[in-house]
Amino acid sequence: MKKALLTYILSFAFGFIAVAQEAAGMLEELSFDSNSEKALWEAGQQNPYLLFRAVQAEQTPSDEKWNELLAELDKKFSKKGTHLNVLRQIFEKSHQQLFKTYEQHSTFNDMLGQGKFDCVSGSAALALLLDRYEFDYKVVETDYHVFIVVNYDGKDIILESTLQIGGMITAPSEVASYLEGYKADGSVKLKSLNQRLGAPKIDLSDNAIFRKVNLTQLAGLQYYNDAISLFNEQSFQRATLQLHKALKLYNSERIDGLKTLAEKQANLLASSN
Repeated sequence: MKKALLTYILSFAFGFIAVAQEAAGMLEELSFDSNSEKALWEAGQQNPYLLFRAVQAEQTPSDEKWNELLAELDKKFSKKGTHLNVLRQIFEKSHQQLFKTYEQHSTFNDMLGQGKFDCVSGSAALALLLDRYEFDYKVVETDYHVFIVVNYDGKDIILESTLQIGGMITAPSEVASYLEGYKADGSVKLKSLNQRLGAPKIDLSDNAIFRKVNLTQLAGLQYYNDAISLFNEQSFQRATLQLHKALKLYNSERIDGLKTLAEKQANLLASSN
């Protein structure tokens, strides 16, 4: 019995050491812009809110707006629980207190500090709140957009962060129509690797991507969006570094594809100088 217990303890210890070494190795491979980003990245492995704060961490806005929103919603949740009215309050209060101005490629820190947001940072805020208040939801990644589907009382509800008016879609026919617009065709390839995830779909042509992502993967898409801005500014080396971090959070073909492209462009630029 004692021998079996010792074997179990040793196995657990070695397993823990292996995980710790793997995490340390991952950090050694990555290049962070600042100590603040590295600290937020490390803490964010357990707390996604901090992981979203890691991109452009030098901005360091206050948590005051976020904490005020939580305090207000906590009171409503304590009275109603996981109720449709609470879901509506999550959507409406987020727009009133956080989502002030839509601007493509706005980070989570932009949102907290200046009220600027896009579909990634907006959906991240909503998803964190839905997690906190125990709603059944999924974050959906499409070719160039991210939105949320909440399953409430057996029915799907769309939360479209970029639309303050009409962005909470509850009518079954409208939900079905919205989802149909993003339905992916397995034979279609993503048209552009360096186009940011941004506004709701306007182009009704075929789609390549329609998949559920978790909060960590969504944080990877925020790094991907940041890398696209750098890539389009021809800062290929910096874009590569951001994409390396994005890929650690989300092993996605679109992220890997742009990383390969950015590395090639960085090498071409270096060889021409």
